[in-house]
This record gives sequence, C-alpha cells and structure tokens, in this order.
Amino acid sequence: MFSKEVEIVNPSGFHVRPAQLFVELAAKFTADIKIQPQGVEMQIDGKSVLGLMTLGLAKGSVVQISATGADAEAAVEQLSALVASGFGEI
Repeated sequence: MFSKEVEIVNPSGFHVRPAQLFVELAAKFTADIKIQPQGVEMQIDGKSVLGLMTLGLAKGSVVQISATGADAEAAVEQLSALVASGFGEI
C-alpha cells in the first residue's frame, strides 16, 4: 500500500467537478484507491463520484489518498498532485 496526505486547496472544496476529475484520473489505474478524511475512520472508494460527494470536503480539509496494486504509487502521486493543484480552480 502507498499513501499520502493532501489538503483541499480550491475555494469551493470537493464539489461535483473536482470529484468527477478525481474519478476520471483514478479510473486510469488498476490500483484499488481509497480516500480517508483526516479524523474520520471511514474510507471511500476513490473511483466513486457519489462516494466522494458524500464526504462534503471543504477548503482546508486534509485527506489521505491510499492505493494498493501494481500502479499504486503512480496513482497516489498523480491524484495527490491533482488535489494539490486545486483542480484547476485556483
């Protein structure tokens, strides 16, 4: 397993568009991808838009992105970079 923590930096948080971008990128990997908000024990499937939307992540939220599988490290690195970039909103 490979994981990394990243902060949501875009002003509107993890709404529909960022969730869709995240899922589209996650779908390019064979790894099993999970997102877990800091301080929450629940992990959400990183390839599920609906699951990601239920988290209600606002700007400043910190999440752990983790993955298991052959391309886990690449998946986590690219998804973390997407989140850190503000999904093109900043």
